[in-house]
Amino acid sequence: MSETKVRFGLIGYGLFGAHHANAIANCDDAELAAIAVRSEASQAAARKTHVAADVYGDYRELLARDDIDVVSVVAPNKVHHEVGTAVLDSGKHLLLEKPMALQLSHCDELIALAASKGLVLAVGHELRLSSLWGGAKRLIDDGAIGEPLHVLIELSRFPYREGSEGWRYDIDRVGSWILEEPIHFFDLARWYLAGRGEPVSVYACANSRHPDNPKLLDNFSAIVNFDGAYAVISQTLAAFGHHQTAKITGTKGTIWAWWSAADARSDKPTFGLRYGLGDDVNEMEFDKPTGELLELADEVAAMAKCVREGTTPPCTGNDGRWSTLLCLAAERAVDGASPIVIDEFLRESQ
Repeated sequence: MSETKVRFGLIGYGLFGAHHANAIANCDDAELAAIAVRSEASQAAARKTHVAADVYGDYRELLARDDIDVVSVVAPNKVHHEVGTAVLDSGKHLLLEKPMALQLSHCDELIALAASKGLVLAVGHELRLSSLWGGAKRLIDDGAIGEPLHVLIELSRFPYREGSEGWRYDIDRVGSWILEEPIHFFDLARWYLAGRGEPVSVYACANSRHPDNPKLLDNFSAIVNFDGAYAVISQTLAAFGHHQTAKITGTKGTIWAWWSAADARSDKPTFGLRYGLGDDVNEMEFDKPTGELLELADEVAAMAKCVREGTTPPCTGNDGRWSTLLCLAAERAVDGASPIVIDEFLRESQ
């Protein structure tokens, strides 16, 4: 590893891949050494914006280098397992965008491979690094609302962009829209209710405004049961702007957090967090703003620290496995219109 900066490779340079590249390039402890992307247009854009980075059309050329410490993978969901495996096989640490994979067994294989090689495997649930959503977690851990009993996370937003070559609207390549954004909220709910142990069951309902592709679920709601607590996750993609709320209710009060802007990557959101019970209400003060691109920058910095110092990433492979598991169980619940018991689902998945 470089004595000065952690050297990153990047696989994927679509819309969010370009944001990853900028986050790496702007990180004091990181250096963007190479980018791999198939599209010639994306290759040209990468060369123009990141002149110091080598650009390849085949990610295997990037992985063949021995001067790269960690690789960030921002490719379509379907290839996460293939590319993630190749990164770890090459002896490089891995920052893998969510979802880890489209199958639970593939998540397990990535976790086992990273462990066998002593490599860091981190998953891109950047909301954990948010001053807002992370601030709610700190209040829970400090006992501000007592023992948490109920979590409600809701998102109302404009329809998804198509993604490179329309992959996000191709069910074979995206896997499921539940794996796109609700996966973040499953991760937050499990994080907030960590004191209740792991989830025990999932129930979900959904529908689509796409008669030609009903598996693209615009409206989605799930209930995740824990021991003595539960979470409700709800999303609609048939709205406008990007408006997320989280309410966490405990034995001594409630946290109410909100974030609203024209787009998730906006640098001009309105946001806030209040917590309390009855007339005794407190408002959190923030020492830094919050937003997807700011959290991405913190995620890159955290990954560089993990590689350099051996610290645990904000979202581990096991965390990423759990968020994927909950999405897959929710999809099964939607298909079968009945609750899914996690232990039974795991036995069937093995």
